[in-house]
Amino acid sequence: MFDLKILHAAEVQLPKKDKNEVIKNTKKEPRWVHFGGGNLYRAFHAEVAQTLIDQGFLESGIIVCETFDEEVIDQVYTPYQQDILEVIMHEKGHFEQKLLQSTAASYFCHPSRVESYQAVREVFQNKALQMVTVTITEKGYGLTTSTGAYLKPVEQDIIAGPHEATHTMSILVSLLWDRFQSGAAPLALISTDNFSQNGQRFQTAILTIAQEWVAKGHVPQAFVAYLSDKEKISFPWSMIDRITPNPSQVVLDQLTQEGIEGLSLIWTSKGTNIAPFANTEATHYLVIEDDFPNGRPDLAKGGVILTSREVVDKADVMKVTTCLNPLHTAMSIFGCLLGFQTIAEEMADQDISRLVKGVGYIEGLPVVEDPGIIQPKAFIDEVIGLRLPNPLIPDTPQRIAADTSQKMAIRFGETIKKYVENQRVDELQFIPLAIAGWLRYLLAIDDEGQSFKVSPDPLLPELQAQLSAIKMGEAMDTAVFIQPILKNETLFGLDLYKTGLGEKVQAYFEQMLTGPGAVRQILHETVGGVSEQWK
Repeated sequence: MFDLKILHAAEVQLPKKDKNEVIKNTKKEPRWVHFGGGNLYRAFHAEVAQTLIDQGFLESGIIVCETFDEEVIDQVYTPYQQDILEVIMHEKGHFEQKLLQSTAASYFCHPSRVESYQAVREVFQNKALQMVTVTITEKGYGLTTSTGAYLKPVEQDIIAGPHEATHTMSILVSLLWDRFQSGAAPLALISTDNFSQNGQRFQTAILTIAQEWVAKGHVPQAFVAYLSDKEKISFPWSMIDRITPNPSQVVLDQLTQEGIEGLSLIWTSKGTNIAPFANTEATHYLVIEDDFPNGRPDLAKGGVILTSREVVDKADVMKVTTCLNPLHTAMSIFGCLLGFQTIAEEMADQDISRLVKGVGYIEGLPVVEDPGIIQPKAFIDEVIGLRLPNPLIPDTPQRIAADTSQKMAIRFGETIKKYVENQRVDELQFIPLAIAGWLRYLLAIDDEGQSFKVSPDPLLPELQAQLSAIKMGEAMDTAVFIQPILKNETLFGLDLYKTGLGEKVQAYFEQMLTGPGAVRQILHETVGGVSEQWK
């Protein structure tokens, strides 16, 4: 646990409310449960709640549920009594430190850990519960493979029924089944993961499992009716934006110098990188559709923007499809191929900087709709001018490149659709280049011809198998290998060959195969005229 005297001496901002009182209130009337205890929660949601608690707008804390990695609870929550040391890394070079005590309890919410799972079941049976927020990454909502078949864990959960579930969506449906049986009290289920129309996808996943359980005879149709009743269960859409990279050694060293001892970087056996502290950038946005059938705290007092679904969607489309996420994905792909280790270093590379500007200013801005609450041009200016170049943010292209197959349809496909609608698809060059770069990245050979470790992705085995016959340095027609990928509407949201971009992507890809340095060459040639076009 943290020593408050040492934290005070290190000028850490301490909570204003008594922690034990918050825990007591949470046990009596839990208001907020969060699924996914990783770095984004620790550096954002916990801060929002702490702000509300300090100002007197929230009396209880958050109950954190982890469904994937039990070591997150055992190694970073329990030993520190749920406290989180937040380190905000400002662009101008200084750290701002806060102790967050807004997490009142934490559980590995899985049937295999009976006592913890039962504790969460009791929380869901409590009528006072108002909201469940979720950060489990986009792939956490996926129930099927690219061919439409259920994933093995999901298939097993459907057969087994409630309370033997292992997939996060199935576990949530099990808990909602408890709530239904205990009086069917209302509840808001809020995906705060970083993808478009997240509430819709969340709702679809929950209803899919519930309907399958009805078909198997595990639950009655009345349960599905409960989940489908907007007056009972809501799935507000959200837009979230805060870069929360893995814990940094630089931050750890700084905290140690300040006398805060006993901290370490933790890598769990399941690959989670976490620490007693959470480092993050200063800039942040959380926009949520104001649809809470059982009431809510005054989230606006914690910096959350509450608005309509239409405005949330516009803000999200702005960020996820044009002004940030596509820039991140494009630069992460080429960053891995060109051997970069940090995003800040990439932004100092003229070719990658121009690629980012091309994807954002030139191809994104012309088709984005201003949401009214955040101005798109100003947002990109902030991303490119302040956020991505921040040397204190230890973010890596390798982290951002994870799960890229799950991101293509949203981050690039939506913009492509708009260009198709406007009959301007021939104008696109930076997005097709990024897609070609991704195909090249999947070969796991960098621009110097050396093998490298590709970031985790649920479709990696099948995608790499599809490309396995492609050899570096050999002239070949790659169409037979890449067409099944580029035609896959699940991956891109549309058939890239039908749009006319398939051939352009293929041409870029084949140029990147010619030998060492080919990736840099085609990148440089393509982005060469970008530097002033966005002004």
